[in-house]
Amino acid sequence: MGWQTQSPWRPLAGKGQNLTLGSASVASTAFADNVQAVQISATGNCHVAVGVTPTALTTDMLVKATDNPQLVRVAPGEKIAVIQDGTSTGTLNVIEVTH
Repeated sequence: MGWQTQSPWRPLAGKGQNLTLGSASVASTAFADNVQAVQISATGNCHVAVGVTPTALTTDMLVKATDNPQLVRVAPGEKIAVIQDGTSTGTLNVIEVTH
């Protein structure tokens, strides 16, 4: 199934992760085979990277605590990594979603 932005996304029960923001990059567990995207939201400003073995850098995609939840396309087996922006504290909430 191709990428379809018109289709509604469905969160997968029990597939949420909270990653603590810190000065070192922290990665999620690998995403399931049926996952095409993740919804992310943060309680503190942070930077994220996606890949098989990602390491987030302070030059990667910025997610602000004031941002609305965002959908990020991922592939099965990939992970998302997060690192704090400056001295921000909080968590990155990651929810696996599918069509």
